[in-house]
Amino acid sequence: MNIKNRTKINRLVGQWPRGTVGTVAYLKKLGFSNSLIIEYKKNRWLESVGPGAYKLDTDKIDWLGGVYTLQKQMGLSIHPGGKSALEMRGLVHFVSGASPAEFLFGFRGERLPAWFKNYKWETRIIYQPLMLFPADLNTGLSSHTYKEFSIKISAPERAIIELLNNMPRYHTFEDCFYIFENLVSLRPQVCQELLEQCNSIKVKRLFLYMGETLNHTWLKDLDLERIGLGKGPRMIVEGGVLDPKYQITVPKSSLNYEK
Repeated sequence: MNIKNRTKINRLVGQWPRGTVGTVAYLKKLGFSNSLIIEYKKNRWLESVGPGAYKLDTDKIDWLGGVYTLQKQMGLSIHPGGKSALEMRGLVHFVSGASPAEFLFGFRGERLPAWFKNYKWETRIIYQPLMLFPADLNTGLSSHTYKEFSIKISAPERAIIELLNNMPRYHTFEDCFYIFENLVSLRPQVCQELLEQCNSIKVKRLFLYMGETLNHTWLKDLDLERIGLGKGPRMIVEGGVLDPKYQITVPKSSLNYEK
């Protein structure tokens, strides 16, 4: 390797956030040609993590380092949300469930690249491209610092809506209720906008039902008349009882909850 190329690789290594992935497209933007990337791989400076993506050869990456690349290099809105974002904020204690998984959310039409989807991360990844909110809505996303980089994750107000949307497929009513109990400091103005923009009648009714049942003080600051709740009953829990106000079926035990 000549001096010029060694200088370039030293510059690349020096500015590469540890624990993250670098796409070929991004490396080219930085001035590294295909032939140079292949040379760096041959000399064990870079290691392939899948089609069109690399990591530093001695570096250890995890799924959050992959998310960094999706956001910062590929411009995708894909972000940790739901239960994962709440766990990252320390708002989830023990809940039941199957094998541990991390939840990523994006907008419909956004796909995980092959290198991310096929890489053997140390945890199971569940990615959901949804139309839960309008595609241009960034309300309820916040910065989360991890290792040498930061990524966007759902703030608690958005994360709990994403969590409720995954009930009962991934979470039970009881688990969602226990998690909701910890959310005593939600920001009413953020909740208001998210609930107004949310496309799921089921989720909005669940959110308001749990907030009211748990007697969270921030609920009184919401303007419920601006939140469309649709018409007619919705079955949420099989064999449950119908809550007369929000017209959803819930476990009988939650109706008798005392905070």
